[in-house]
Amino acid sequence: MKKIIFLGIFVFLSTLIIAQEKEEKQLTNWKGNRPDGHAPISVMGDHYHSKGGIMFSYRYMSMNMKGLLSGSDAISNTEAHDAGYMVTPLDMPMKMHMLGAMYAPTDRITLVAMAMYTENDMDLQMRMMGNIVPFSTSSSGFGDLKLGMIYKFLNKNRQSLHGSLNFSLPTGSIEEMDVTPMSSPNEVQLPYPMQLGSGTFDTEFGVTYLGQEETISWGNQLKATVRFGDNSYDYSLGNKYELNNWFAVKTADWLSFSARLQGLIVDEIDGANPNLNPMMVTTADTTNSGGTFINGGLGFNLYAPKGSLKGFRLGFEYATPLYQDVNGIQLEQKETITVGLQYAL
Repeated sequence: MKKIIFLGIFVFLSTLIIAQEKEEKQLTNWKGNRPDGHAPISVMGDHYHSKGGIMFSYRYMSMNMKGLLSGSDAISNTEAHDAGYMVTPLDMPMKMHMLGAMYAPTDRITLVAMAMYTENDMDLQMRMMGNIVPFSTSSSGFGDLKLGMIYKFLNKNRQSLHGSLNFSLPTGSIEEMDVTPMSSPNEVQLPYPMQLGSGTFDTEFGVTYLGQEETISWGNQLKATVRFGDNSYDYSLGNKYELNNWFAVKTADWLSFSARLQGLIVDEIDGANPNLNPMMVTTADTTNSGGTFINGGLGFNLYAPKGSLKGFRLGFEYATPLYQDVNGIQLEQKETITVGLQYAL
């Protein structure tokens, strides 16, 4: 009888110890189920899921470019024409719709997929025989398809570290065409910024560190996109190197506010499309591509921890350039607005 009582006490105490250790582990682990459990909505690959976790997402991004820069200095279209270009851009609004899905077959691995639909519009002006002729071009369609995975290295002491590896498949068109005053009524191939894809198989490497306290969180993400080979028009877009840093404050179980600082380096386009005349328009000259950028963003996340909307998350961010130093002559980047809806199962 004493043995049975002793065994019962031992089992009871063991259960309490295991439960306490589990509770302490849950308290000290980084958590994604809070409004600041995800990065600002513009940051991709910022989080992972536990085994069996599924998430679907939709993002809408609107980016505007207007006016011209030479290096970090603003210049007029007249100055760009005087540099030898017959056509110069005035502005370029771009809209992007992104659909994403994530699935975690294990606690360490989360698979990701993303498809996007892009709408590009560009207003330009042509200087011909002393006259200025304004005109517009546009392109739209699906971009490159991204497939990849996120691997969790650690999650302890309210800190998390994970890596990401994504492959971009060249499903986006690089043959977009439109009518210009010089080609009318025929269409001609549009310059590089108006194309929908890269035309190459690209690889994206990333590593993300996350930290969290009771009401604040932060993150750092380093990412590189590397292009392999040339596409069917004998060029490849420049490699990209990106560092994102963000800080968020959780003001309620359903609301957080964030600030983000991004550094971005983009290499020049390698090669050249033989169908484009580099002296016709600035956007057809590969020396006018790439640069160094520093951007800042402010946003918020809304999260439903319970109720009929449990698992839904709405994110918003307004971003603006803080510094731009472009190669050659390019459109100046203005504001970028990103809105996204996520649903986790």
